[in-house]
Formats: sequence, structure tokens, C-alpha cells
Amino acid sequence: MVTVISVLQIAVLVTTVYAFVHAAMQRPDAYTAAEKLTKPVWLVILGVAAALTFIGVFGMAIAACAAGVYLVDVRPKLLDIQGKSR
Repeated sequence: MVTVISVLQIAVLVTTVYAFVHAAMQRPDAYTAAEKLTKPVWLVILGVAAALTFIGVFGMAIAACAAGVYLVDVRPKLLDIQGKSR
């Protein structure tokens, strides 16, 4: 059971770090143009989410939700606003 949790923890951490790096590389004005939270707010959310992956199963669930919302909702709109392909 510990192995399964460890694999899930690594997967959630990698996903959250990817979302954080992607958020950091985007233009700040694209967030407001997409009518989403500001860039610093998303960086804080995703940074805290990455730290929560080490708290336990509940922390991993929160981190997965935060990264999922960014990757599924915010990222496509940012790319669309900036004229980049998905």
C-alpha cells in the first residue's frame, strides 16, 4: 500500500510542479484577459498545493484538484488568449 501512495504522491507532485512552471512562464496580463485569478494568486495556489503533496492523502487530493483546475480550465484559456496552440 505504501508503494501505491508513493507513486500517486510523485505523480501529483510532478503534475503540480508542471502547472506551477507553466503558470510562471505566462504573461501576467493574459490572466486578466482570460478573466481568471491573477498570476501571483495562481502561483501561490500551485506552490502551496505542491507543498501539500507531502502532508498525506488529503493534501495530495487538494494538490491534485488545484493542479487539475489550472490545467483544465486556466491553461487552455491562457494559450487561447496568447494565440498559442495547445
